[in-house]
Amino acid sequence: MSRRFILVSALLLLFLLAACGAPTPAQIPTSGVTADSTPVELELQMQTVRLPMGYIPNVQYAPFYVAVAKGYYAEAGIQIEFDYSFETDGVALVGAEELPFAVVSGEQVLLARAQDIPVVYVMAWFQEYPVAVVASQESGIQTPADLTGKQIGLPGLFGANYIGLRALLNAGEVAEEDVTLNSIGFNQVEAFTAGQEQVIVGYQNNEPVQLRSQGYVVNVIPVSEYVHLAANGIITNEATLAEDPDLVRRFVTATLRGLADTIADPDSAYEMSKDFVEGLAQADEAVQKEVLALSIGLWQADPLGFSAPESWHNMQTVLLDMGLLAAPLDLDAAYTNEFIE
Repeated sequence: MSRRFILVSALLLLFLLAACGAPTPAQIPTSGVTADSTPVELELQMQTVRLPMGYIPNVQYAPFYVAVAKGYYAEAGIQIEFDYSFETDGVALVGAEELPFAVVSGEQVLLARAQDIPVVYVMAWFQEYPVAVVASQESGIQTPADLTGKQIGLPGLFGANYIGLRALLNAGEVAEEDVTLNSIGFNQVEAFTAGQEQVIVGYQNNEPVQLRSQGYVVNVIPVSEYVHLAANGIITNEATLAEDPDLVRRFVTATLRGLADTIADPDSAYEMSKDFVEGLAQADEAVQKEVLALSIGLWQADPLGFSAPESWHNMQTVLLDMGLLAAPLDLDAAYTNEFIE
């Protein structure tokens, strides 16, 4: 059975299940708030948004935490509930109009639209694809071509880690059949330190930092050094775009404010994140702040949130080469920069 069939079938199944779920709660109007509104009236006009994040609570989500802590979402009439479920769950729920937004990686948008799941990418959070291969120095692995014949641990055959790895293998002209892939969940650091894996796939702003803090010397091969791909950002669906573009604009604007403040003052953002990430207050501060600093380097753009057409063309090319897309898509329908202006 092909990888493409497995990926798209799983995504379509999630979409259909979501479409059969509970009815979407009625939208509470957020317009008409005046200076004379009472606290009760303001509370009634808030709209709760459950936001799938695609990963566990982490300081990398600081822009979202800052936007909550500083009241930017509240000012936009939005109350956020963070949902740390799988990325594909968020795609399915947004595509089925069960939820208005999710945080996902660019490839998920194209894979979904290829299955007529009407999601649209409305804000680029990461400007560089953050995935990288991390290998022990002893392995001698320094380029994608060096991965031939190696055993590689990654969360699973899904999501950004898998797509990023495949992009690197393609860059090194290495077929997936020429490597052994081990699905180990989001336990890359533990598997590496336990000696179970000499090569892992993770985010260049996370796993390498964790390993170096424990004294390991590692070689890092970032995807972004070989190809510029559409990375993590915010999606909505076509119905929300058509029926409530004001909600999209308010949500994106509040998120961009949190992003800008995090870049401008990482130390304050780090402190605010402690209220959202269990154990962050007791974690190694130097390590976690390095994670945040490296993340900021991947987020910066002028303007913030801009989605580069080149990155979408490259992503489509990678997915076509991998056989995960059967034919080119209308990329202009897959993303928009309208809401970052």
